[in-house]
Amino acid sequence: MELEKLINDDIKQAMLARDKEKLEALRAIKAALLLEKTGKDASSGEIPESVELKMLQKLVKQRKESALIYVEQGRQDLADQELFQSAIIEKYLPAQMSEEEVKTIISAIIIRVGAKEPKDMGKVMGAASKELAGKADNKTISGIIKAILEG
Repeated sequence: MELEKLINDDIKQAMLARDKEKLEALRAIKAALLLEKTGKDASSGEIPESVELKMLQKLVKQRKESALIYVEQGRQDLADQELFQSAIIEKYLPAQMSEEEVKTIISAIIIRVGAKEPKDMGKVMGAASKELAGKADNKTISGIIKAILEG
C-alpha cells in the first residue's frame, strides 16, 4: 500500500511538472498495481511487498527486453523511451546487490542445503530466489549458482 501512495504522489508531481515520459512510466506502475490488487494474492485489498517487488522487476524486465528488440529493428528512439521508463521503475526497487555480495550469500545457501553438484541447482535456486528477492536478478543468481556448482 505504501508503494501505491508513493506512486500516486509521484504521478501528481509529474503532472504538475508536465513530465510526460515520467508520467507514462508511473501510470504503467499504477496500472500493474491495480491489476495486482484485484488478483488472488491481494484478497484483503493489500498487496504483499513480495508481490510488489516481483511486479516491479517484471515491468523493468519487459522494458529492457523491448528496448533490445527496438535496437535490433533500428528504432533507437523507441529503445531510448523503454530504457527511460525502466530507469524510472527501477527507482522503486531496493538497491541491487553487487555480484560479490550475491556470491557470498549463494555460497552460504549451497552449504546450508548441502548442494554438491549441478543437479542440485533447483534446491539452491529456490532458496536463493526467496532470500534475494528484489535484491538481485534471477538471471544473475542462476549464473552464479551454475558457476559455483560446476566449478
